[in-house]
Amino acid sequence: MAAHATLYLTHRSARHQQALLEAAPKEFEITVRRSPSKEEIMALLPGKEFLITERTGIIDADIIRAGKDLRLIQRLGSQTYDIDLEAARAAGIPVCYWPVYSCIMVAEHMLMQMLGVAKRLREVMDIATEAGDWGRESQKCDENYFAYNWSGRKDIRGLYQSTVGILGMGEIGTELARRLRGFGCMVLYNKRTRLPESAERELNVRYVSLDELLAESDFVCMLLPFFPEVEQMIDANFLSRMKRGACLVSCGAGGVINEAALADALRSGHLYGAATDTYTYEPLRRDNPLLPLAREPRTNIILTPHTAAGTIAAHRDERHGDYGNLMRILKGEPLLFRLV
Repeated sequence: MAAHATLYLTHRSARHQQALLEAAPKEFEITVRRSPSKEEIMALLPGKEFLITERTGIIDADIIRAGKDLRLIQRLGSQTYDIDLEAARAAGIPVCYWPVYSCIMVAEHMLMQMLGVAKRLREVMDIATEAGDWGRESQKCDENYFAYNWSGRKDIRGLYQSTVGILGMGEIGTELARRLRGFGCMVLYNKRTRLPESAERELNVRYVSLDELLAESDFVCMLLPFFPEVEQMIDANFLSRMKRGACLVSCGAGGVINEAALADALRSGHLYGAATDTYTYEPLRRDNPLLPLAREPRTNIILTPHTAAGTIAAHRDERHGDYGNLMRILKGEPLLFRLV
């Protein structure tokens, strides 16, 4: 039986392209293009049964008309604002989104980072297990007795109603903004291409300049991918423009943060806290300037070993999900996460 022709659009590198090809079921013949032009997409679409798009480019009415043989447009992730749903509906082509589990995992990790530094988690965990003289006798707790803050901790904060600035409002930033709603946060964002107003309303986010974001945010969330223009971008100048007493949390690409400058900003007290999951060199080098600070819990820094998105095995399993709805069509099963 002939393989089902599929066009897969991605912005990701050769390493990720190889993974998506390896995960493809044998029923499909995959053509992969990285960030193609509109004209190239339209030239490739005739004869394709399926279009998978991974957060790259606009799928407008012209492209949908060129895909006259399409049985499905599958968006990986939840950012569907750049697909012309009305044109797809008129053409009778189903459109689905597909939640990206690893992006959701990273958004959860960033929430943990923010809460961890706000609550000074490493410090309070360390002090709670310290065998110290607390200046009072230990007593059994009941409804009338408890020793609130018996270690005398100071300046413990929260996330509620904070101003959060997101750098790089891609799929992870979108998932993070959704989760911040429950904390009553004001969410600012900055990215190269502004979101449509409809998407801003849906996510309850506000576009601002980089300087405004740094000046106003209690938490700056770095989610930038790596490209040469942002290498070591978060340097002493960048950090000095952040609001005094703010926190920097990062699950973006390694190599964007100047780690020596971040260490200086923490030592000086300009930043309240920091947390990062990625580094300029990985695995983490022993001479990384953040390590001495991390060994002193009261510095309020949280370092994790590039685990925000879970494990490598989970990533391999996730790629099989890219083709979940395609297989459902072949089996005559209802589509999941259908928009049109």
